Amino acid sequence: MASCTRIGLVSAALLKNTAYGNGSVACRASSWWSHVEMGPPDAILGVTEAYKRDNNLKKINLGVGAYRDDNGKPYVLPSVLKAEERLSAKKLDKEYAPIAGSAEFCNLSINLALGEDNEQTKNGLNATVQGISGTGSLRIGAAFLAKYFPGNKEVYLPTPSWGNHTPIFKHSGLNVQQYRYYDPKTCGFDFQGALQDIAKIPEKSIILFHACAHNPTGVDPKPEQWMEISKVVQQKKLFPFLTWHTKDLHQVM
Repeated sequence: MASCTRIGLVSAALLKNTAYGNGSVACRASSWWSHVEMGPPDAILGVTEAYKRDNNLKKINLGVGAYRDDNGKPYVLPSVLKAEERLSAKKLDKEYAPIAGSAEFCNLSINLALGEDNEQTKNGLNATVQGISGTGSLRIGAAFLAKYFPGNKEVYLPTPSWGNHTPIFKHSGLNVQQYRYYDPKTCGFDFQGALQDIAKIPEKSIILFHACAHNPTGVDPKPEQWMEISKVVQQKKLFPFLTWHTKDLHQVM
């Protein structure tokens, strides 16, 4: 907190000694950023806005995936409340975490993902860092691949993928391509289309998979389909980049 206070004091002092301290901050600052275009509206948040405008008493919000009660209000799971109580009881000191995050959190997370008895962590074959949410973690991974990945700087996303995936990878410096995934005719997984497209991806490229609960379709490959996909990925020497946001990992591990 001390460092934050110092930065705030320095910023205030600098502002006081410049032309921006005379009340014309908004006017002068706006000229600096007048060339910045307004970003496109967020498709998911747009659903929530449409929900708010709808007067239908039977409406349901299918926007952001969050638990709601019968009145449409946020519902906090009892398990979450209990976890908060346990954390509060520990009286943590709020110390800064290391640059790679909490070592304990990283260790628990990788074992949750790969299983308690996995060979990777046993033999020190993993490198795990803590990110801020799924978006932040994807950004860290994308930036790392853009700088250090020795293969093609192209990432192949399923069609469709989560809305922020394309801008995250593009802003990180990677070219974004697609492979078939969802079949709107069957509302299911286009297994043959996916296999055919993956088989055409240039060797040593990056391919993104949703480990489970594919977002936004909710459609996942079956275990035996994952095995077939894995064979093609290995044959093509592709680098798999997995993203997930639920615990149903037993379906794919």
